Amino acid sequence: MTDLKTIELTEYVPKVLDRDSIQSDLGETLWRNYGTQVSVDFPSPKTDGKWQLTSQGWVGYIPLTPELHFYLRPKVKLGNLFGMWEYAYRLKQFKFLEGLRECKSLDEFYEQLANVLAKRILDRGRKGFYREYIPRNERLAFIRGRMNVRRVIQKPWETKIQCHYEEHTPDIDDNQILAWTLSRISRSGLCTERVLPTIRRAYRSIQGFVTIQPHSPLDCSGRMYNRLNEDYHPLHALCRFFLENTGPAHDIGDRTMLPFLVDMAHLYELFVAEWLNVHLPDNLELKIQDKVVISEEGQLHFKIDLVLYDSQTGEALYVLDTKYKVPESPSTDDIAQVLAYAEAKGCKEAILIYPTQLVSPLDETIGEIRVRSLTYSLDGNLEHAGCQFLESLIC
Repeated sequence: MTDLKTIELTEYVPKVLDRDSIQSDLGETLWRNYGTQVSVDFPSPKTDGKWQLTSQGWVGYIPLTPELHFYLRPKVKLGNLFGMWEYAYRLKQFKFLEGLRECKSLDEFYEQLANVLAKRILDRGRKGFYREYIPRNERLAFIRGRMNVRRVIQKPWETKIQCHYEEHTPDIDDNQILAWTLSRISRSGLCTERVLPTIRRAYRSIQGFVTIQPHSPLDCSGRMYNRLNEDYHPLHALCRFFLENTGPAHDIGDRTMLPFLVDMAHLYELFVAEWLNVHLPDNLELKIQDKVVISEEGQLHFKIDLVLYDSQTGEALYVLDTKYKVPESPSTDDIAQVLAYAEAKGCKEAILIYPTQLVSPLDETIGEIRVRSLTYSLDGNLEHAGCQFLESLIC
């Protein structure tokens, strides 16, 4: 057995490796499959005959082969990364992350959260999985529900009868999402034998009566719950976390590998939005990914990260754009972008949000629009940083 080799990369910090550290065909696989997440400079005179790899604002794991994994480290300390996840995926309200903040690595956090999901699915299975009445229209050898009388009269020789009925079934989206998520987790390679038996047991408890089919993270959001399935809400919140951060599979030999990859720019945007949702004063209302149509046909449009409205009048007061990068000062492109957003919304305040304090922060009035750079810092206490950000925003 070949020992597992793990290469660690930190966000935006180049890592130089000797030519023989990575086989050329594996370097090409990394470049082809994960070039968005990791910049790959091949050994050449430019790199002094060495590999140069740079994580491009993503964190997580890439199991390139069973023997070679890449660990993309966050610049943010793990405790704050977990805190961002709590807000971004609305996990904080469910109180099941207590103790998980003590995890010392991403894979340990992933494994423990997967264990929480599997145990909660098993608990729901012991009570009985949620069922719904689904309309069916089938030709049967017996009468069920309401038969199609006209067809029977028109074609009396047919042995099967067209019937319309409702089936009380657990094979519904609520349960299919759970099954699909468990199947993805079990193939991730990030869970050890400490929790894999629990995950497999949960999967077996549900796979026998649901259709195993792909579901997207969007399927986990905006769902309707009632008193019979309200405990599915936290389950689907967890499923969204796993599905959104699990990359597409790739095959190496006879094994299918599933990476766990977090786009930190997307996470930062979600985190800031959800933190504001919880802490905004009553006179302000937040809209996320607010769409502004430019052309009459609707083909050209803006999607603004965040827009703050006066909750009484509906007037747009601030447009906000999150930027998960650390320049010395805002770029002209970023300024032009947020100015266009503000103009489109008829708004007088345009804000660029960065994760650390800029060397040259911006506060200028261009035309009638005030453009500022503000900081929601990820370095210290997230709650304290949020309060400082909100205070500077609405001052």
